Amino acid sequence: MSDTVTETRSTEDVSRRLLESAAKLSYDPAVEVDWDAPLAPGLHGLNPEWSTLYGTALWDRMSEEQRVTLTRHEVASIMSTGIWFEMILQQMVLREQYGKNPGTSEFQFALTEVADECRHSIMFARACQKMGIAAYSPKRSVLELGRLFKSLAVAEVAYASILVAEEVLDLMQRDAMRGENVLPLVRTTSRIHVVEESRHMRFARAEVRDRLRDAGPARRATSAVSVALVAYFIVTSMVNEDVYTAAGLDAREAVKAARGNEHHAAMMRSGAANLVKFLGEVGLLTRPAMSVYRRINLI
Repeated sequence: MSDTVTETRSTEDVSRRLLESAAKLSYDPAVEVDWDAPLAPGLHGLNPEWSTLYGTALWDRMSEEQRVTLTRHEVASIMSTGIWFEMILQQMVLREQYGKNPGTSEFQFALTEVADECRHSIMFARACQKMGIAAYSPKRSVLELGRLFKSLAVAEVAYASILVAEEVLDLMQRDAMRGENVLPLVRTTSRIHVVEESRHMRFARAEVRDRLRDAGPARRATSAVSVALVAYFIVTSMVNEDVYTAAGLDAREAVKAARGNEHHAAMMRSGAANLVKFLGEVGLLTRPAMSVYRRINLI
């Protein structure tokens, strides 16, 4: 049996199993989330340990009210970034599947993923609205780069970038869904996202392996840097600098403290271990790419 047939069947088998999983375990946030429940005043937006300022001298000086406000704005910023990239993701997946055989499990799961992402984006938007926090947005330059990227990215660059975005969000949400000091609203939305994104990540890994099957060293090197740069813009856009002003902090002091926060850097590195391992296995962890990942504390 040829390698091409084997790989195609492998990708198709993964997609078929994911479709079966989606049929058994999927959520409708409109009914799963208690949108009418009041927000408990003392609960955080994410586990304090995942705050960009946790472990710093500035965090120690903050009042508990400021900490709660900060984590709520941080999670709202992360959700807003999630919406931004999910919109990019949906367009890339649809473009990748355009003209392909709709009778395959790969095609059908790709559309299932797009439907999931639509619901997730609405869920995040409603969660921010419920918390009374206006949507945060990446910088204009990043928005325009995203507009270009979603129109041009193909094959392993598209799917590896999707994987990076999903893995990075997954880091914090797995802790948030279990956090007793986290808002039930955030715990529930995190649980929904973690469960459904686990399927998306499996699909992205299968697609990356498939697209890289016949790739030579030059293509792998170029793709590795492209994916690393996408990771850079995602990670650096996750927490908008305005969240610090919203918590009554001096933004310049807070940004400086966040950038030097070794605790947060260690949390990111630990959470990204599986992602980095996979990128290494498929040849997308070159030296230039690694230098980018080190700058955003994924290595």
